[in-house]
Amino acid sequence: MLALAAGFVYLAVVSGDPIYTVYEWMSPARFQRYDRLIRVVAVEHHLDPMLVKAVVWRESRFDPNKYGSHGERGLMQVTEKAANEWARENKIADFHSDQLFDPKINLEAGTWYLHRAVEHWKLQSDPVPFALAEYNAGASRAQRWSKNDGADTSARTFLKNIDFPATRKYVESIIDRYKFYQRRGRM
Repeated sequence: MLALAAGFVYLAVVSGDPIYTVYEWMSPARFQRYDRLIRVVAVEHHLDPMLVKAVVWRESRFDPNKYGSHGERGLMQVTEKAANEWARENKIADFHSDQLFDPKINLEAGTWYLHRAVEHWKLQSDPVPFALAEYNAGASRAQRWSKNDGADTSARTFLKNIDFPATRKYVESIIDRYKFYQRRGRM
């Protein structure tokens, strides 16, 4: 029994985030419930499913009913404005913002919006930090922080330029979680 417990402790520590790993073992339904849907929607939008899962982890901790302090909704905390852009672009009639509590609709809208941000920054050698900053704080702020006039800006320089500590922490936490999922090699 002691060897089994030691084995679990070892696996949790090796995972890179022992607390998350223990929570995941205790409640796999919460942390893995949307994995298949995330994979399908992420691939549809040409994004790494592990990146999308990292965003979901940061935004809602996998709670599809989360309602943010500025009206963001669902798994990816999509704003009404972003959702309306998604609905208009995808010719979705009769869209209502309360539909963002539906995990599939929320993942569709949020992943579409994230993909659009990644495409906006595709000339960067690593567009992910730029896209995450845009997802969190808006395109105009991300553009101001890039200060690049079209040139490639390093992610490190970009992160230093972010003058909103909450956005910097947001980007760094998602990148860390994304790397965690990549190290594990599965979702």
